[in-house]
Amino acid sequence: MSLIVPPEWAPHRAMWLGFPSHADLWEDNLDPAQDEVAALARALAGPGGEKVRLLTGCDEGEIAARRLLGDDAGIEIVPGQFGDIWLRDTGPIFAKREKTDVALGFKFNGWGGKYLLDHDDTVSDQIAKASGVDLAQQDMILEGGALDHDGQGTVLTTRQCLLNPNRNPGWTEIIAEKALAEALGTRKVLWLGEGLANDHTDGHVDNLARFVAPGVAVCPVAWGLGDVNAEAYNLAAANLAGMVDAAGARLRVVRIPSPGWIESQGGGVAPASHMNFIIANGAVIMPTYDGDPQAASLAAQALQTLFPDRTVISLPSDAILTGGGSFHCITQQEPA
Repeated sequence: MSLIVPPEWAPHRAMWLGFPSHADLWEDNLDPAQDEVAALARALAGPGGEKVRLLTGCDEGEIAARRLLGDDAGIEIVPGQFGDIWLRDTGPIFAKREKTDVALGFKFNGWGGKYLLDHDDTVSDQIAKASGVDLAQQDMILEGGALDHDGQGTVLTTRQCLLNPNRNPGWTEIIAEKALAEALGTRKVLWLGEGLANDHTDGHVDNLARFVAPGVAVCPVAWGLGDVNAEAYNLAAANLAGMVDAAGARLRVVRIPSPGWIESQGGGVAPASHMNFIIANGAVIMPTYDGDPQAASLAAQALQTLFPDRTVISLPSDAILTGGGSFHCITQQEPA
């Protein structure tokens, strides 16, 4: 029986969301990050039309989540254990085999050994059990944010991440494509090169380029003279424009303004991206940052033209970004 990963714009039964729970990790950013995630949960459950399953990582996180969101309709607080909130990478990838739901669990090694935290390697099992879906454990290291799916068997990824020897040593494009075909039903892999500067995920594609419809991909265009990712953005756009998907269609590429230079808490540029949006049932929720508001406004307007049947909502993600990611990184959808 054929296996397929539905696209993010397909209907969802639920949206999983990680809630910042550990004061020793988030320090002064814990309360602001919890507030940002609470705002995201409300947007997902409201105009987003989602049943939100909010996973907490410890007792203290559960207490805070219930204080902020315990009375909100459409939000189910699920006590659990995790190292941190990046469920896109530690949780399962949900797929369909004919009409049967499958949760695909992959090995997780802390983005190549950078951040090894207790319980992150158990998140896929926790989410699968809470969803009532059998977990099919896969024998390779893979994070969900490293891939983007068009629902027809085409996958976007980057060589910087997927072929990095800190994940699956010895992988080549041919080996990776075979592994993705066997695990995820992938029919064609579209390879991009480098991701964003200072991205500890080694260039996850969900910060660089995303499918928004069959045959349509978006990627950033640099904003401002200080945008250090301009070359990576332009190369990705040029490569995408020459690519053909699994259905044989040449991709249409839409450029969306990047946030420009966003200063990281420790100095230097942060891996901030408008590409880290979530496609919910009734909305597209795009992260914004403490930069030029015009860039965020134009990015939201561009997404609205691509999703005329959904409301585009912009929400701040500055505190979440201090942990290294944004909205897409902390969510995972359950297909309907």
